[in-house]
Amino acid sequence: MIQKKLAFIDVETTGLKILKHEVLEIGCMIVMVQDDGSFTVKEEFEIKIKPERLEDADPEALRINGYNEAGWMFAYSKQEAMQVLAQKTDGAVMVAHNIGFDYSFIQKTFEECGIENKMFYAGIDTLTLAIAKLKDNKDVTRFTLRAMCEYFGIKNERAHTALADVRATFELFKKLMKIEK
Repeated sequence: MIQKKLAFIDVETTGLKILKHEVLEIGCMIVMVQDDGSFTVKEEFEIKIKPERLEDADPEALRINGYNEAGWMFAYSKQEAMQVLAQKTDGAVMVAHNIGFDYSFIQKTFEECGIENKMFYAGIDTLTLAIAKLKDNKDVTRFTLRAMCEYFGIKNERAHTALADVRATFELFKKLMKIEK
């Protein structure tokens, strides 16, 4: 059976080290693939998560991700956040830009909470898609989400917020899928 439910996901973290840092924010967009190949956005949401080990955080990561106590005052606990994510993404194929980063933090957090990740075992990486489809394009020298947004004219005015990056990744995915190779 072909999977028809995609979960575009982006995480913001307290740093880059999977064993030391934790997820601060998850952005997610649930998209259904229609029989004609078009996409329908079913839901989008952003979950802020209360950090448990703020003392381990990289101050630069907190700055880039816009962390502040007031903004996270009503944040979910890690357990609550992962229960919501598991329920909403059940059976979906995860899509992310640089999926290795996002997936590793998501999976680690699911495991820490004792919650099963019910997403399909394989995911789609827009970074890999971009490299495959644009590797011979001399106008493209970088494949970061920012560089891809600039190349394709995708607006992402709130970069490094999870939901804004998810929306940009979805737009990038649609553009990449139109490229014939």
